[in-house]
Amino acid sequence: MSGEEAHQKSMADSAWLEELQLPQVLISERVRSLHATIEQEWDYLRRSACQTAAGRALWNHVIHDPLAAVLAGESYLRSLYEKMRQDRLSNAREVSGVILAVRTLWFDSRIEAAINSFGDRGAHQVVLLGAGMDARAYRLSCLKESIVFEVDFPELLQIKASLLKEMMASSKDQQIVMIAKSLVRVAADLREGDWIEELQKRGFVPTRNTVWVLEGILYYLSHLHAMQVLEVIAANCNLTHTVLLADFMNKSSVSLSNSTFHFYSDWPDHLLPTLGYCHVKLSQLGDPDAHFGLLHDPQNLFNKLRSLPRSMETHPEDGTPCRRLYLVEASGGPSQDS
Repeated sequence: MSGEEAHQKSMADSAWLEELQLPQVLISERVRSLHATIEQEWDYLRRSACQTAAGRALWNHVIHDPLAAVLAGESYLRSLYEKMRQDRLSNAREVSGVILAVRTLWFDSRIEAAINSFGDRGAHQVVLLGAGMDARAYRLSCLKESIVFEVDFPELLQIKASLLKEMMASSKDQQIVMIAKSLVRVAADLREGDWIEELQKRGFVPTRNTVWVLEGILYYLSHLHAMQVLEVIAANCNLTHTVLLADFMNKSSVSLSNSTFHFYSDWPDHLLPTLGYCHVKLSQLGDPDAHFGLLHDPQNLFNKLRSLPRSMETHPEDGTPCRRLYLVEASGGPSQDS
């Protein structure tokens, strides 16, 4: 690590240890009421959207997401902040939330690259399946010419819209504006077979170049439902230039919580070509395109796993399961030369 990198790391460490500063709007009666509904009525799958937003809010030295804190809510921010603070104080090799930070940055970069790959081929769409509390339509400049669709449970989209409304109404220091060309929220359950029809009813055009974003969603689905989603998207490759961006857990990762996680693939780069995707690139956390300067320590969990064959199920040093998260980009098109 160079002297400049060490200085930057020291500054970042100091920032983590500062008292958590919450946006004023979080303590408003309306926002507190909305987050109370989330705590009381949502299941773990829906609440995981707030956990993801908390990660983006608290890793704000690498992710610029001014809406994330309000979408996360106070309880999730405080919980993750305390874990991060303890990790920093104990010099942990992996600070809590770093997976969310790397994952977010990888998807951001690949969305931009996918849009650029369309060139001048006309209008394009970006579909966020299981969008949760994602605010990319408000923060990614690469989406300025994109028609963005957010697909998720109706009650989640409704509360998200209400939180954003409160945030925009209370924002005095900076104006919160949508960057995407347009944003369409589609209420649908990916476990139901009609989600693609609901998407089309709201203006999705199957023949238009499309980026499909499946961040942090596939492993919550059953094997049957996850495969159905992947097959529906793969069918789009027969109609237009199609890019799939998704993260996959391996079997050992799913075993972390058999009641929460279900679908897994140890070899998604072998699976996707059988469905119709002609180009597949797989990355692991810590790879050159999937660390973003956040995983320097060669002895951190992710770098140690990368040095082992993917077929190895347990670590030879301590016998622990080799739990991996794969970041996968797949593409295809009618001519299969995309």
